[in-house]
Amino acid sequence: MFTIMNRNRIAYLLTITILIIFSSCGSQQQRITFNDVTHPKREFRGAWLSTAWQSRYKTMTVPQLKTYFVTTLDQLQADGINAVIFQARPYADAFYKSNLEPWSAFLTGTQGVAPEEGFDPLAFLVEECHKRNMELHAWLNPYRVSAGKNDVFAASHIYHRYPERFVTYDGKVYFDPGIPENRTFICDVVKDIVMRYDVDAIHMDDYFYPYPVAGEAFPDQNSFNKYARAQGFSNNQLGDWRRNNVNLLIREVKHTLEVTKPWVRFGISPFGIYRNQKSTSDGSGSNTSGLQNYDDLYADVKLWVKNGWIDYNMPQIYWEIGHKTADYKTLIEWWAKNNFDGHLYIGQDVNRTMDATTLPSGDNQLSEKMLLSRSFTSVHGNCFWPAYSLLENYKGVSDRLKSNYQKYPALIPAYTHMHKKKPKKVDNLQESYTATTHTLSWDAKTDKYNPELAKYYVVYRFAKGEKENLNNAQNIVTVTRDRSYTLPYEGGSKEYKYVVTAVDAFHNESKGKSKKIKL
Repeated sequence: MFTIMNRNRIAYLLTITILIIFSSCGSQQQRITFNDVTHPKREFRGAWLSTAWQSRYKTMTVPQLKTYFVTTLDQLQADGINAVIFQARPYADAFYKSNLEPWSAFLTGTQGVAPEEGFDPLAFLVEECHKRNMELHAWLNPYRVSAGKNDVFAASHIYHRYPERFVTYDGKVYFDPGIPENRTFICDVVKDIVMRYDVDAIHMDDYFYPYPVAGEAFPDQNSFNKYARAQGFSNNQLGDWRRNNVNLLIREVKHTLEVTKPWVRFGISPFGIYRNQKSTSDGSGSNTSGLQNYDDLYADVKLWVKNGWIDYNMPQIYWEIGHKTADYKTLIEWWAKNNFDGHLYIGQDVNRTMDATTLPSGDNQLSEKMLLSRSFTSVHGNCFWPAYSLLENYKGVSDRLKSNYQKYPALIPAYTHMHKKKPKKVDNLQESYTATTHTLSWDAKTDKYNPELAKYYVVYRFAKGEKENLNNAQNIVTVTRDRSYTLPYEGGSKEYKYVVTAVDAFHNESKGKSKKIKL
């Protein structure tokens, strides 16, 4: 016997199916609606590439690492991924050259030991991502310092200089979030990265105050006594004080970006539940029962979104549709209603999605989750955890993404709250021939330090007599950072119109420049 939730879910899928069937044989306007649902032109398509607890990296030579990263990015690009979330700082250490923190033990096997040949994974990945016009978001874990009791810190580690700024909880070492100097240090790390690397965003996940351990209080009484009262917090406001500490970190990181490289974005991927409805006096939480950002991790994500302290929000809604205590559909609806016109992307757990089944078909939940996320105008994309499951094509997930849901390219949604003006059109659009190639090329003004100028280009193609429609992703033949495109040969008698647009660092797209060409 079906539950009400199951009946509603089936009704939803039937509605989507009817819309698709109807729109595929209706008017041009209906076809556009169909394309927007199934192949959106604007969509964030991310994948988390974690480094913590990944033994694969420290067993590879530098040439092997480079080959592995190139193969990884090629595979993710084929799956339609347009943003890689790379874990550059898992435990107050670095997968990049830093004078502030030691090289990660997850990279070389011993913290503080540099890779051979001066290899810098972050620099390499930024360059390789941008070659493929994929974004690179540098993923930092702000407060974590050690992963266990047996971790050995490098001699250069900040812990040795300022042990009083750290606490131990559940056998692990953390920065004390209540100490202002720790926030300053984390901001210095952020500034160091964005000043020296062409990253597109700074990313933090759900590890703020640590996940609570039953029967063990977080040992921040000393910093509470030293700072809380001076900040106006009384003895019974420990939770409020902790939330304020995290709020201050978020605001200070965003300010650091604004005064350093204001086009670099700041994103958070919080735990999937903000607050349970039963924990709120006004019933404003979600109809769920589980760990909470606000009450347990002291992360007031809703406030950050509302106040514009972060540029995108990516809640980890890792549960299944129909989960008893944290239903995916319930949570995506809650976040969609509480995004305050911000950028909202949904964190998807690949394995749980592909393992779960939908009644009555018995299929996995990928199709339903993709359609559901695209049904909300306030949801602007997805991010897949972990990237490794895409690389392994877990239960055919990659095959389905690249053959269906991410078959056509997608531009990342424009960050118009940061900058809204369109860049100038490309100039001098022309075709040229050599003995071996037929090329379409163009000119555009660019400057790596001016984010309002062209950053990359979109090339569209239309058959003779076909109406020009730049909103349809199926008309995109390439998205590239090059100022040329090698044209195919189709017999020499077919006529097409090619349209080229420029896109800036905020993903605002220019008007098109067109040229008719015979192939």
